[in-house]
Amino acid sequence: MKVNRNFSLLLLGQSIANIGDVLYMVSIISTIFVLTGSATTSSLVPFTITTSMFISSLLTPILVGKVNLKWLLACSQIGKTILLVILGILLLHITASNYYLIFIIIGLIAFFDGCANPIIQTLIPYYVKPEHLIRANGMTDTVTQVIQAVMWFIGSLFLLVMSSQQLVWLVGCLFVIASILMCLLESVHHKPIEQKGVLEQISEGWKTLSNTPVLRKIAWTDFLETIAGTVWIAAILYVFVNDALNVDEKWWGFINGAFFIGMILGSIYCIKFSSFVEKRLGTFIFVGSFASFFVIILFGLNSSPIIALLLALCTGIFGQIKNIPQQSVIQTSVSKERLATVYTSLGAIGTGIFGVSSLVMGMIADLFGIRVVFVISGLLFAIISIIVHTNKQLFTRNVME
Repeated sequence: MKVNRNFSLLLLGQSIANIGDVLYMVSIISTIFVLTGSATTSSLVPFTITTSMFISSLLTPILVGKVNLKWLLACSQIGKTILLVILGILLLHITASNYYLIFIIIGLIAFFDGCANPIIQTLIPYYVKPEHLIRANGMTDTVTQVIQAVMWFIGSLFLLVMSSQQLVWLVGCLFVIASILMCLLESVHHKPIEQKGVLEQISEGWKTLSNTPVLRKIAWTDFLETIAGTVWIAAILYVFVNDALNVDEKWWGFINGAFFIGMILGSIYCIKFSSFVEKRLGTFIFVGSFASFFVIILFGLNSSPIIALLLALCTGIFGQIKNIPQQSVIQTSVSKERLATVYTSLGAIGTGIFGVSSLVMGMIADLFGIRVVFVISGLLFAIISIIVHTNKQLFTRNVME
């Protein structure tokens, strides 16, 4: 694939923004814990972010079609930059009595993120030829996972030599660079389908999901996969390491790392063999789902930490083998004008279900044991594989102009 200027700018800009996001999150969690001494209060950070992104996913369709997609993305990043500057100033005056102000700022930043994420996925088909979507999605996912795997570790090292406020100012510089890169993107020709009322605009993506057979199936699989994926959150995995594997907490980091490395390897595979994957999208989505069912069940029943590492690695690999081809199916299943609303609706499913299912999985783990939640997760992937297999003819690339 010949890497074009716009895709390069989009990938570089979003990568820099993602690095900033991780560093800023490390800074905020550290600040709140220092101020309150409460792990529970610190855990409200991801809850606040998820809630704000869910609300953003519901409201973003109102702007799609009225604002140029390139500028909608750029302005969301500029908005994050301005809020981060406000946060940096706020940290000079924050105390244990007014720390709640931090949650207001991070909620607003997450709101802009919830707007940006579906726009990025929508812009990729504008900047990349249909036959190169697998490689483009694979490259995007690979870079994202490398950043996630590396930056949490690096972020904690930054806190050894910098204060939380200094780290926020560093992130502000990164956000400025990301904003500039996104402003340099070429504007795309994105026509609104037709002028509609606010409620109709909000529901546009949901109607498209409902009326497009393959997207309807993907929405169901995303719903089930979001529930299944909550077993990999820190709280549940930490308990599994202690109760099921009977090893110390360093293995939690090892298993997390193996999972991310697996995702990176899965993405690299899709990039290297993109032509092969492109011709068998439905097969790869099915294989990824079925293999995930198998390895997650084994992971939950296993008691060896070494085998757990291997199974976590495999889970990451098969997850990407499923998800990257699925992105190509989504991006070519409807016209480009409808893509943004489709992604906001799918994003709303993910963010809306994740918080609730995390709580439910935690309750199940407390009541029935930590191994049970991994068995449930595996069985959900079994259902996903059945849905994909019985509708495999739908999971193909349909180029829409």
